[in-house]
Amino acid sequence: MNLLSILLALLPILVVLVLLVWRKMAADLAGVIGWTVTVLTAWLYFQTPLAVTLKASLAGAVASFPITLMVATSLLQVFLMAETGAIARVVALIKSVAPKDQVVQIMIVNVGFGTLLAALGATPVSILPPIMLAMGYSSFISIALPALGYDALCTYALLGVPVVVFAGFVGQPVNEVGSYFARFMPVISTCIALGMLWIVGQWKLVWKGLLPALLSGLTAGFIAIGMNAVHLVPLTGVAAGLCVVIVMLLYLLAARRPLRDKSVLNDTDHAAVKRIPLWAALSPWLILTVFALLVNLPALPFYTLTFKTLAMPLEIIPGASEKVRLFWQAYFWILVSSLLALPFLKPTKKQLGLSLMKWLKRAPRPMLASLVFFAIAYIINHSGKNLDWQLVDPGHNMLAVLANAASAAFGRFYPLAAPYLGLLAGFVSGSEASAIAMLTKLHLSTAGQIGAIGILVAAASGIGGGLASVISPAKLQNAAAAIDRIGEEAGVLRVTFIISLVITTVAAVMTMIWAF
Repeated sequence: MNLLSILLALLPILVVLVLLVWRKMAADLAGVIGWTVTVLTAWLYFQTPLAVTLKASLAGAVASFPITLMVATSLLQVFLMAETGAIARVVALIKSVAPKDQVVQIMIVNVGFGTLLAALGATPVSILPPIMLAMGYSSFISIALPALGYDALCTYALLGVPVVVFAGFVGQPVNEVGSYFARFMPVISTCIALGMLWIVGQWKLVWKGLLPALLSGLTAGFIAIGMNAVHLVPLTGVAAGLCVVIVMLLYLLAARRPLRDKSVLNDTDHAAVKRIPLWAALSPWLILTVFALLVNLPALPFYTLTFKTLAMPLEIIPGASEKVRLFWQAYFWILVSSLLALPFLKPTKKQLGLSLMKWLKRAPRPMLASLVFFAIAYIINHSGKNLDWQLVDPGHNMLAVLANAASAAFGRFYPLAAPYLGLLAGFVSGSEASAIAMLTKLHLSTAGQIGAIGILVAAASGIGGGLASVISPAKLQNAAAAIDRIGEEAGVLRVTFIISLVITTVAAVMTMIWAF
């Protein structure tokens, strides 16, 4: 085993990790530097022509569209809803729910609404911290819980983009690969619900709130399994979030506790209620849900038309076309739903202008961050290939080098390590979809060498990548900024890091049991 080859194959990831942790560099800048290092390493050591690295980068950029353009359109929608008062109206609703039961309140706000918001393209770490603070929680809890709640069904965030990305990498339909993720969800989402209670009140609150936490986690988890069974994977987060809220409200009714209390609302909340009706505030998400159903129900002609007939294949790498599927992708329908909701939101010219200004200021950098990590993954996957895109010597392929090293180092215990590698990749890249792009081919190759189920091992790594949300510096800082507590995220990270490791360990054990 060539130690130098292993170190150089790992170099791009190590460089990005050092830049993020030690230099505290933004993810997009660290990613660009990491991409540069990847290109140079593939060219100078792994004998990859520059033309191949640049074409691979372009293919990676196109493959990133489901997440990159989703970031763009979802941010535009959220900014528009914020300027027109729609977000404030939603906030007023959430604040008044389950005021007399702390545990149920935590489950509804952070598991239910948090999952629903993430699924629809909104950002729980931006919207929920001010709500938590207004409810009387400390800034520490207001930062930590929305970030942890983001993990509950992170795989199904942004209308299932991570699963869609995964399906593209393994070359199988979304509904076939979805089951590999869904089987983890009942246990993982329950662990996250319990983790929230531990953060707020440690073991005392865990025991007190055990039943609501189990109900929330298992509801979210089994909805994931059910949505996969009915071939509606992209809508899993929407259904799971709604069902968690409904189950918690039914629990309150059974316990004869109040469902809502408007007395907790302040003057700003009352002004938001008067400013715009709830149905109008929710109109972009309601319209989006309708379109998402239309293009994802296999029984309807819209699915065949948008997913198969209008697949729009784009061949950048010979023999490996990327299917753009513009009219099926969630980002297209987020843009459409935003435009169709304008008559209900009734934005002024000033509000439209401010929304566009915010979008132009804030959207490009997270878009670049997601794009560049896909480019890195594609260079690693195609390194060592000649101008005919043939791999003559596997020793010149960074992926093959890492797969051989991993199988030699871990042997049949590699499935145990996969979720931790996903956690690391999610921390480095800032998103589960990017972690999937970086590691999926590696897991498939390594699992093949040891006789494990490759798709399951790769899916487990994706679960780990999702769990990285709670230790992502960008997400924690976003949550801290939402309540003007920049700097407190470092203290939160020390606690959430332990929780993420514990839950990743649970995922690792499950992977080891199922992998063979």
